[in-house]
Amino acid sequence: MYILALLGNLLIILTVSSDSHLHTPMYFFLSSLSMVDIGFISTTVPRVIVDIQTHCLVISYVGCLTQMSFFIIFGGMDNMLLAVMAYDRYVAICHPLYYQVIMNPSRCCVLLLGCFLLSFADLLLHYVAVVVNFSNCEDYVEISNFFCGPSEVLKLANFDTVTNNIVRYCAGALFGLPPISGIVFSYCKIVSSIMRSSSSSGKQKTFSTCGSHLSIVCLFYGTGLGVYFTSSLPHSLRSIAVASVMYTVVTPMLNPFIYTLRNKDIKTALRKILSRAF
Repeated sequence: MYILALLGNLLIILTVSSDSHLHTPMYFFLSSLSMVDIGFISTTVPRVIVDIQTHCLVISYVGCLTQMSFFIIFGGMDNMLLAVMAYDRYVAICHPLYYQVIMNPSRCCVLLLGCFLLSFADLLLHYVAVVVNFSNCEDYVEISNFFCGPSEVLKLANFDTVTNNIVRYCAGALFGLPPISGIVFSYCKIVSSIMRSSSSSGKQKTFSTCGSHLSIVCLFYGTGLGVYFTSSLPHSLRSIAVASVMYTVVTPMLNPFIYTLRNKDIKTALRKILSRAF
């Protein structure tokens, strides 16, 4: 799964960068999502592979915080980019005449930079909440999941249950609800616009494109937020680990397939690349 995710996302980046017809906002954000997905899955899976081979069940204090930092940065950017991509589709479908003006290159770069800054702010919030309370821990810690995510680190910090939940829900509300609200708003507007359209073929094409995006959104947010908000509750460790695999491993692996199999422009560009290579 890790190799498939790497190859698939690298192929999207190569395809978009090599074909001038794909130098549009939609594919700019898609290639950015692929780069983020490579970093996201590489934050957890290589360490898991090593741990399986060495039968190691502990991680160093510094290693845990480092893994959490990269996880929040890449996971947060994944989170924000899904919302930005939904907004991009909203502008393209609901305001097609103003699309090139609204989604100009400088605004696309600003949106991408905003995704990073918000992810970094999320990281700072967790650091402020965790690092001071983590200082009395030993050099090595044992976690219940297969990686040091924010929920795992919050459980290891010397918080009481109430403070733990306050930090958890505040971070989730600040950095999780706005992107979800943006996605819901964008797709409500898209569906409303599609239903007013008289073209049945246009409806089918738009629903097909947006449906693939929504499937990834539901998988990512459904499992990710479920693990983050319910990890403090008494759950089976196995069920939490399975849900964690879904949004940390399966989603980055599926993204290239979902965004390319039904996309004629990507498939045409891939054929050109393959014809040059062979």
